Amino acid sequence: MNYLGHAYLSFEDPAILAGNMFADHIKGTKALEKYPAGVKAGIMLHRAIDSYTDRHPATMRGKLLFRNDYRLYSGAVMDILLDHFLAHDPRFFPTEQTLKDYTERVYLIMETQADWFPEKFAGYFSHMREQNWLFNYRNMSGVQQSLKGLQRRAAYIPDIRPAFDIFVANYYYLNQCYMDIIDDLTRFAKSKTAALNS
Repeated sequence: MNYLGHAYLSFEDPAILAGNMFADHIKGTKALEKYPAGVKAGIMLHRAIDSYTDRHPATMRGKLLFRNDYRLYSGAVMDILLDHFLAHDPRFFPTEQTLKDYTERVYLIMETQADWFPEKFAGYFSHMREQNWLFNYRNMSGVQQSLKGLQRRAAYIPDIRPAFDIFVANYYYLNQCYMDIIDDLTRFAKSKTAALNS
């Protein structure tokens, strides 16, 4: 999952949401020591979600479409696409306005945890909010922008444009991959959160 997925799987707990959203900027275990328990739990939850998602049979099926061109980056491509399908899931976001209201609520909650933002995340959080990255996963243009962002961050990834074409050509197949993982992933995240908080 990408930003929207990690936000959704934090279940609006402020500290867990913060850690879950900026966890990619925290490397190793020693770096966790400076964070309060809730934020630390969010970082650990993020890592557990990434591991679970990457190994799930539904994700592995989807990644096969991208593996020849993108190899190890096929998982990162799938993360973006899963967020697109989450943004369209009528069980969680029945309308565009529902999603928009949710994303604004996420940004407001995140602001209460801003003291814990790593420097790099703090540097682009306002940009994320102004352009509403979380909402834009719903749009095809938003998927394209997210893929371009992956291209900028990954030094050795091939041209990302064909990934979008593969996504469009296999849209319903990939949507089924999402449907086959989301309930399992939600149960996993709830269980992991309870374990981390115990």
